[in-house]
Amino acid sequence: MTGPKSSAARRTSWIAAANDPSCEFPLQNLPYGVFSTARLGPRVGVAIGDHILDVGRIESAGLLGLDTARGVFNSSDVNAFMALGPRAWSLVRTRLGDLLDGTDHRLSDNGLLRAQAVVPMAGAKLHLPLFVRSFTDFYASKEHASNVGAMFRGPDNALTPNWLHIPIGYNGRASTVVVSGTPIRRPLGQYKIPGADDPIFGPSQKLDIELELGAVVGTASTMGEPITVARAYEMIFGYVLLNDWSARDIQAWEYQPLGPFQAKAFATTISPWIVTRDALEPFRTATPTRLKPLLPYLREATPNNFDIRLEVSLTPEGGLSTTICRTNYRHMYYSSAQQLAHHAVGGCAMCTGDLLGSGTVSGPTRDGFGSLLELAANGKEPITLLDGGKRSFIEDGDTLTLTGFCQGDGYRLGFGECAGKVVPSPVQPDW
Repeated sequence: MTGPKSSAARRTSWIAAANDPSCEFPLQNLPYGVFSTARLGPRVGVAIGDHILDVGRIESAGLLGLDTARGVFNSSDVNAFMALGPRAWSLVRTRLGDLLDGTDHRLSDNGLLRAQAVVPMAGAKLHLPLFVRSFTDFYASKEHASNVGAMFRGPDNALTPNWLHIPIGYNGRASTVVVSGTPIRRPLGQYKIPGADDPIFGPSQKLDIELELGAVVGTASTMGEPITVARAYEMIFGYVLLNDWSARDIQAWEYQPLGPFQAKAFATTISPWIVTRDALEPFRTATPTRLKPLLPYLREATPNNFDIRLEVSLTPEGGLSTTICRTNYRHMYYSSAQQLAHHAVGGCAMCTGDLLGSGTVSGPTRDGFGSLLELAANGKEPITLLDGGKRSFIEDGDTLTLTGFCQGDGYRLGFGECAGKVVPSPVQPDW
């Protein structure tokens, strides 16, 4: 199952902008987010063209057919809806599609409801779309793991012995997952200058990005209960772009023997729209060929990766934007379903709102490397920006923007921007 289904392109919306082939939010997408306006507090909406559909209003009008004791969409996050499971997700997607293409006229023909429920995106503020229950970051790109491993251990030991057998991951911080547009303060920490005997303390000098896709867990599993890869795929509600900001100098000093800690705990940025698994279904593709056979619990009977084109741009303060990376999620060696199945196999309970970062998405060529650590060879080969500036790592005032889309037959599925501007470190206290 690869490539988009051409039949999906024939469905159009009465919201004209949604029918533009370059629009990120056509009828085939319908991603979920949380928005507010000058008159409305944070509430769940769906992006359609250049507007947002207030799904809480539609639910209150009785147009969704959900059999719940009370509404799930008049909320500041999508968790209650996600917990209802795949059957409800598909039902609501179908109902919203029918309302937005005019098959069901109860919205398009109701001027008052339309005025209340269809909100211009330009006048809305976007918020974190979910309550992040926990955050786990993986290391699932063979190209990224090989590049970084060769840099620090040499090409003969680039991949550790376990890497081709299990999705490597670590538990991160949910408390500092933020929505696109949130300023990112340069972190303070300990790091050691090469050749020095002891560490120093101060602002990170090697601040980096990690281009990732985040999988949002919709339905829970029980503590002590392993899950199959097939069930894991069904448990995932949708996906966001994710930038796991990384302080490479702090990381190099602290990560042995237990792994990243403060170097990655200070900020993780996600895009504001959750693109659902149902929307991505036409773009399923297989993971790369296995270099070693996986154990049975990780084997996939279906293609569980996606053909998602990804880019990263860097914009200095007041300067030109430079695209520094172009790659594709299909290169990922382990799918999100495999990551989730492995996460739970030892008995870990997975919860509604858990967020799984894919790990840096790097392609097979240098222009597709998903971190500055790789792009600039750990500072040895700085990249050149369009305005002539050089970058080994991120400077204060730089804005890093992740974008991604799937290209269908006459339509495009986008995620919106995942952006953050780096601001200077806080003033250090008088220790």
